[in-house]
Amino acid sequence: MENLKDVKPIEDFNWDAYESGESASSISKEEQEKAYDNTLNKVGDHEVVDGTVIAMNKREVVVNIGYKSDGIIPLSEFRYNPDLKVGDTVEVYIENQEDKKGQLILSHKKARATRSWDRVNAALENEEIIKGYIKCRTKGGMIVDVFGIEAFLPGSQIDVKPIRDYDVFVGKTMEFKVVKINQEFKNVVVSHKALIEAELEQQKKEIISKLEKGQVLEGTVKNITSYGVFIDLGGVDGLIHITDLSWGRVSDPHEVVQLDQKLNVVILDFDDEKKRIALGLKQLTPHPWDSLDPNLKVGDHVKGKVVVMADYGAFVEIAPGVEGLIHVSEMSWSQHLRSAQDFMKVGDEIEAVILTLDRDERKMSLGIKQLKPDPWETIEEKYPVGSKHTAKVRNFTNFGVFVEIEEGVDGLIHISDLSWTKKIKHPSEFTQIGADIDVVVLEIDKENRRLSLGHKQLEENPWDVFETVFTVGSVHEGRIIEMLDKGAVIALPYGVEGFATPKHLVKEDGSQAQLDEKLPFKVIEFNKDAKRIILSHSRIFEDAQKAEEKAEKKAKRAAKKEETPMIQNQAASTTLGDIDALAALKEQLEGKNNK
Repeated sequence: MENLKDVKPIEDFNWDAYESGESASSISKEEQEKAYDNTLNKVGDHEVVDGTVIAMNKREVVVNIGYKSDGIIPLSEFRYNPDLKVGDTVEVYIENQEDKKGQLILSHKKARATRSWDRVNAALENEEIIKGYIKCRTKGGMIVDVFGIEAFLPGSQIDVKPIRDYDVFVGKTMEFKVVKINQEFKNVVVSHKALIEAELEQQKKEIISKLEKGQVLEGTVKNITSYGVFIDLGGVDGLIHITDLSWGRVSDPHEVVQLDQKLNVVILDFDDEKKRIALGLKQLTPHPWDSLDPNLKVGDHVKGKVVVMADYGAFVEIAPGVEGLIHVSEMSWSQHLRSAQDFMKVGDEIEAVILTLDRDERKMSLGIKQLKPDPWETIEEKYPVGSKHTAKVRNFTNFGVFVEIEEGVDGLIHISDLSWTKKIKHPSEFTQIGADIDVVVLEIDKENRRLSLGHKQLEENPWDVFETVFTVGSVHEGRIIEMLDKGAVIALPYGVEGFATPKHLVKEDGSQAQLDEKLPFKVIEFNKDAKRIILSHSRIFEDAQKAEEKAEKKAKRAAKKEETPMIQNQAASTTLGDIDALAALKEQLEGKNNK
C-alpha cells in the first residue's frame, strides 16, 4: 500500500481527447495494431510449435503459444501423461489459426505424431527413458502409445517376475526403454523390464556381497515348480529345492507354500560367482529325529503311512520326517520272491514292529510279518510227518513241484513222488501253477524251512499188486504208445507202462512193430523199486521155436539112447579081439629084441 503513494498520473495525458474517444497519443490506430501484431509469434497453419499449459479442467487443456488467442486441446490427448500440470511445455500442431468463432485450433496428438518417429529413434540411440500409455492387450503382450506411435511391449518385458494378470496394466502410464525399431515396417518394441533390471542389478550386487551360509533372510515366493520354489530375496532370486521344503516327503511344493507368501529362509549354499543361491526352509525347524520319543526301542509296535513304494520294500512315515523301511522279506514269512506291491500301496495306514533303530544314522527298519507267529516254530506239531494237507502249486522245476501249505510254509514234491505208475518227464504234465494238490508230509527240514512232501503216498503202492501180476515170463497184451530211439513205451493193463528195446519189437515175419500196434508181450524183467517192467514181443515166438527145437532134440536124444547098448557091445567085442592080437604082437617083438 505504501508503494501506491508513489504512483502519479502521466503529466501530459490528454483527458479531453480520451473522453471524446480520440487517440490518447499521436500514434495512429493502424500503427498501434501493427505494433501489437509484432509482439505476437509468427505462426502458420500446419506447423508444430511449443506451447505452455495455462489452465486445465477435467475435459480440456488451455495452451498458450504466444498468439493473440489461446488454444484448447481435449485432455484425452494427454492421457499418456497423467502428471501434466499448468506451466508444462507441450508441443502442439496448428490446425487452424482462427476458426469461425475466432478460436485457435490446436492438436497435441498430431504434433506428437509429426515428431514421434524422430523422437523414438533418438530415444533408442540415446537409451533415453520415455513415458508411454498402455492402451490394450494383444497376442503376446501389450500395445503402448509412445509419442503417438503404437509400440509393442512383449509380455516378458513388462516385469522381471512372471506376470499372472496382464489386464491390471491396461490404462497405466509407465516408463519404458526403446529396445528395437524396424525402420522398414515402422515397428517399435519397448521394455519396462530393462529399466527394472538395471536397478535390480545394483541391488543384486549389494545383496550378494553380503551373503553368508547359514544366514536367515526374508523372501517372497515368486514361482512354484515341480522341483522347488523360487524366492525373491529383494532383487536376487534363490531356489528352495523340494527336498529342502520339509523334513517329510513332499510330492507337490504347493502343499507347503503359496505364491506371494512371505517367509524366512536360510542360505545353504551359493556358487563361486554367487549366481545360484540354494535356500532351505526345513532347516529352520528341528530335525524330527531329534524330537523322536527317546523311549522308542526295538520290538515296539508303531503306526504309520506308506509314503514310497519300491519292489524291494516300502518306506513308512511314522512321524513327519521320520521314516522306516519295511523290506519285502519282512512282509511275509513266505520265502517266495515277491514284490512289495503285493502287500501294500502308497497311502496305506499300517502297523509294524521296529526291527532296528539307529538314531545317529537316523535309520529304522520295520517288519509286519512279526505281527504274526512264525509257523516254523511249531512246525512239528502243526505238520507232523505222515499228516495230510492241501497245498497250492507255486512253481515248477525239472525235478519237482514247489507248493505252499500256508503263508511261510513251503514244501517240495519230488517228481518221483507224484505218481506210482506214470512216467512223468516234467511236473507240468501232472498239475499246473495255482492249482490245489493233496499232499502228505514225508520229512521236515526245520533248518532250511522246507518240507519234503509226497502226493502218490496218499494211495497204496500198486506195485505190490503188480509184482504178482506181471511175473517174469507172463504174457500180457500191450499197445505201443511211444516210439523212442532206444525202444518203445508199451501201455499194459491197470495203467502200467513197460518198455521194450528194438530187438524185442521184431515180429515173427521179421518186420518191426509200429506205434499204436497191439501185440502180446512177455515180461522179461520186473523191478519193483525202480518201477520198471521190461517186455519183449519177439521172445514169444522165439521161445516157442526154442521149445520146439528143444522138444525135437529131446526126442532125438531119447531115440539115441535106445540104439546105444548094441553099439557098445560091438565095440566091446572088437576091443577084446584087438587086445589079444596086440598081446601076441607084443610077445613077438619082445622075443626079437632079446635075440
